[in-house]
Amino acid sequence: MTVIPFANTVKARPVLHLSFARKGLEPPVAPVSKPAETAIATALVYCEGNFGKIDGKTANGLVRHSEKYEITSIIDSTQAGRDAGELLDGKANEIPVFASLDQALAGSSRKPDYFIYGMAPATGMLSPKERKIVLAALGHGMNVVNGLHEFLGDDPEFVAAGAAGNAMIIDVRKPRPKNDLRLFSGAIHDVTCPRIAVLGTDCAIGKRTTASILTRALIARGVRAVMVSTGQTGLMQGGRYGVALDAVPSQFCCGELEATIVDAWKGDDPDVIIVEGQGALSHPAFCTSAFILRGSAPQGVILQHAPHRENRCDFEHMKMPEPKSEIDLIEAFSDTRVIGLTINHENMNDAEIGAAISAYEADLKIPVTDALARPDDRLVDMVFSSFPELERKHTASIQ
Repeated sequence: MTVIPFANTVKARPVLHLSFARKGLEPPVAPVSKPAETAIATALVYCEGNFGKIDGKTANGLVRHSEKYEITSIIDSTQAGRDAGELLDGKANEIPVFASLDQALAGSSRKPDYFIYGMAPATGMLSPKERKIVLAALGHGMNVVNGLHEFLGDDPEFVAAGAAGNAMIIDVRKPRPKNDLRLFSGAIHDVTCPRIAVLGTDCAIGKRTTASILTRALIARGVRAVMVSTGQTGLMQGGRYGVALDAVPSQFCCGELEATIVDAWKGDDPDVIIVEGQGALSHPAFCTSAFILRGSAPQGVILQHAPHRENRCDFEHMKMPEPKSEIDLIEAFSDTRVIGLTINHENMNDAEIGAAISAYEADLKIPVTDALARPDDRLVDMVFSSFPELERKHTASIQ
């Protein structure tokens, strides 16, 4: 059994719409259980009781987009028999939902290469029941991808199970050794392309989804955009650049993000870098937004907000802030400007989304859209209006 850091695990076949690795992208390496070097690894995702919900955001994100894995099925007994795409976005994608690991394996034409733990509980730890399920996956010879703060590769029981099943354990959040962690140096100010951070008014509000949609939409228009992930889901999806920021010792958070962005700038020569946000600057339980603003020094911020969310996720006694107060705080804390607002439409119908967009535009005097429920042209125009040099890149690409 091998326990390795996530950054060194198998890469899926290169997909050009996420990065332009002109400077030394290594050739793809196939998973050990796959005969063809260009074959993408298959994975089932465990999301018991949470698929489509806030704590199932890792599974939700992987179903919506994954460069690294072909998602073959979801495990959630409360949604068994349904189609994952239909449940998540109202569009079938032929990814079935099963009630258990045994049923998922029985319903697959062949055993998936990976078992992904697809939830993000506030505790960051496995329950006793979940331990048994993950151990069973290792027993079936499936490599395990774990995004929790609990590092399974440090647990003797999991190490033994992996050895017996000849399976890898991949702890996505495990940071590099302390001697290799990087301090903030100021090198971020040498990065000549714009940096745009996608922040939010709460955790688990759709920042990564909006950042990913924006990155792909810009690339589709001839703008060389690169996304830097700051959480475990973005890394699982196959982002070329990223760091699980909430697992890095605080002294190194700004430096690790700064160095990752510099790596992206030097490695891909992008026109713009999109930085995934974490938490919320105003949220007392999280400091990651502060590190992101300092480490990325963004010239622009897009703010994600859920108008119908009354209380902050996992904190029922905390009322959600209004976008205006979060914008004021971001712009007071950092030398940047909020260039637009994006809507998380949970518990909203289309008419309510449209009304919210109109009301926020009138109140905030900035562009507002919904990355999932409205055409991505609006998201791109939000960026072009603040960074006209990127629009010129787009115009040049179509001439």
